[in-house]
Amino acid sequence: MRPVALTVAGSDSGGGAGAQADLKTFEACGAFGTSALTAVTAQNTTGVDASTVLDAETVRAQLDAVVSDFDVAAAKTGMLGDADVVEAAADALADADFPVVVDPVVVAQSGDRLLTERGVDAVRDELLPEAAVATPNVPEAELLAGVDVAGEGDLRAAADAVRDLGPDAVLVTGGHLDGDPVDVYAGETTRAFSRERVDTADTHGSGCTLSAAVAAYLARGDDRETAVERGVDATATAIASNLSLGAGTGPVDHRAIADAPLRADGARTDPESGDYADVRAAIDAVNDVVAALEREWPPELVPEVGTNVAAAPADATAPDDVVAVDGRLHATKRGVRATGGVAPGASSHVARFLLGVRERDPRVAAAGNVRWSEAREAALRERWDVERVDRTEEPEEVDGTMDWAAREATAGRDRAPDAVVDRGAVGKEAMIRVVAADADALLEKLRTAASLERDADVV
Repeated sequence: MRPVALTVAGSDSGGGAGAQADLKTFEACGAFGTSALTAVTAQNTTGVDASTVLDAETVRAQLDAVVSDFDVAAAKTGMLGDADVVEAAADALADADFPVVVDPVVVAQSGDRLLTERGVDAVRDELLPEAAVATPNVPEAELLAGVDVAGEGDLRAAADAVRDLGPDAVLVTGGHLDGDPVDVYAGETTRAFSRERVDTADTHGSGCTLSAAVAAYLARGDDRETAVERGVDATATAIASNLSLGAGTGPVDHRAIADAPLRADGARTDPESGDYADVRAAIDAVNDVVAALEREWPPELVPEVGTNVAAAPADATAPDDVVAVDGRLHATKRGVRATGGVAPGASSHVARFLLGVRERDPRVAAAGNVRWSEAREAALRERWDVERVDRTEEPEEVDGTMDWAAREATAGRDRAPDAVVDRGAVGKEAMIRVVAADADALLEKLRTAASLERDADVV
């Protein structure tokens, strides 16, 4: 199932920061977002016009409502407003069995103060000790730890000083300093993340986006350092996208995080390095298929290893180019559910099979896998063009199983079959792999397979 992340933060009416930014980031990073609002602000890209902090009881009620119903896998805090809310959040999160990312929001990017003095003390004394990761910027690190940061050389000492306040790990972000930005991480190891400064004023919400991305990746199972690395990368991608909205400091582009292809290490590439229109279309198409399968697909059709849905943009040549479901779809007590989000590079097996079929028939652009049974295979043969491969005949020296299966299934054919049956081998699950011209056509084929479940002999 998609992991659940929780934000405890204020509302930004401009949509670029606060809880709105957090929820967008959770979605872009493959987590389901929930929230407990701490304050309502009237703000836009030019500044904060008004702010009302909610009472601590209301904040605590929201937290209790979420954690009592959802299996929260990670949380983050942002703008908390005053000491009472800080204390309520710290008390609620103290006994949590999930990691918490603390973004100690003190001032807005416009310079407007967002936390009282007593609230700063409560963050330092009560909330930071509960943090798996804290993500202060330079002014926040100076205020919380009583240090001076004049340049890049002071960042490591600042990170260590904040870590001495109790969090398991700290990332001090150096974007406020002159020159190319450098962020310093202090945890099990100490390391720096550096990159070229993007020539843009549109950085509103970047701190919220960073902490939310780290929380999302922690929710998905990354360790602290990996989650921070991926969070830094995702935020850089959002900043580089140049969304350009509003008359002041514009918001970062959260959609760019989901759009950017994944590298082999799980980080995302610069969205300005190519044209992603085809990638965005493939992501949207696979998301539509996933949503339909989660609504209506019988769990009996999901193999033990899970089902994946893959779509290849027109210029796809490698698995990293193919859009698929990160972690696949699995049968659960609540039905069929996707484990993670949809992104390029999220699949190896189905992506390789799809690319192998496309080498023979470039009209094919989508593929998915279905649980095999002898009755299901027979029923599909009555309706489709079905090819079969025998995994027991797979040569030991073959480069890749899926590449070999695709070549075997299309050998001597002018066009790809509708499905390829693989009855498995020792240690290899039997499978039906379905291919189609696009994601919409694939969904219709998967629905055809589901309709056969009305016949009890097929199950």
